[in-house]
Amino acid sequence: MKVKRKIIEIDEEKCDGCGLCVPACAEGSLQVVDGKARVISETLCDGLGACLGECPQGALRIVERVAEEFDEEAVEKHLAATGPTLSAPSSCPSAGIRLFAPADACGEANRPAKLDASASALSHWPVQIRLVPPHAPFLKNADLLVLADCAAVATADLHEGYLRGRVVLMGCPKFDDADDYVSRFTEIFATAGIRSITILYMEVPCCGGLPRIIEKALKASGRDIPVETVCLACNGDRLAPAA
Repeated sequence: MKVKRKIIEIDEEKCDGCGLCVPACAEGSLQVVDGKARVISETLCDGLGACLGECPQGALRIVERVAEEFDEEAVEKHLAATGPTLSAPSSCPSAGIRLFAPADACGEANRPAKLDASASALSHWPVQIRLVPPHAPFLKNADLLVLADCAAVATADLHEGYLRGRVVLMGCPKFDDADDYVSRFTEIFATAGIRSITILYMEVPCCGGLPRIIEKALKASGRDIPVETVCLACNGDRLAPAA
């Protein structure tokens, strides 16, 4: 049914098809088609405008007009049918943003105990720091787990102990670009409304750079976000915090 409501409008003259708006839409209503961003279905656009700030050309705006009603059920079906995948502006297929809907409270309570050990707690893709755009929708108001690559292998209870309920970004401060990490995290902290940060890393010296990267990014962003650091021995044992 059509009603008068707010909805996104795209100025095709200004749009250059960069695709930066696409991953900002958690409903998957935006896609780049024939070189231009388009609302693929009025029923998928909630008109709230989460995508507006991502357009460098100012091609997006909210208008009030007669349109099909926003349909949450249609959104769920659309995301389920697409993977759900929100195409990110990248030539790397691994950077395609995916959101894995978590179980609601009732579903979680009724989850069979025998599945606990095998059920993944991962809520999104990608997970590598270098592949996640700072405007990715799963970062909004998230509890963040910053995970060293090696710690993922060393932690026996990674999913139930650390990952469930958190958004994970992982990488290696030795082999990756530390300055790029600082820049990325600075933008994330400044814009995403991160609620808390847990850093899970190894006791080896190179891995110790991860907490320093987060510290620098927090200072640069001007945000005061609670941080918990968890350091693991090489055998995976959790070490006591330094006195």
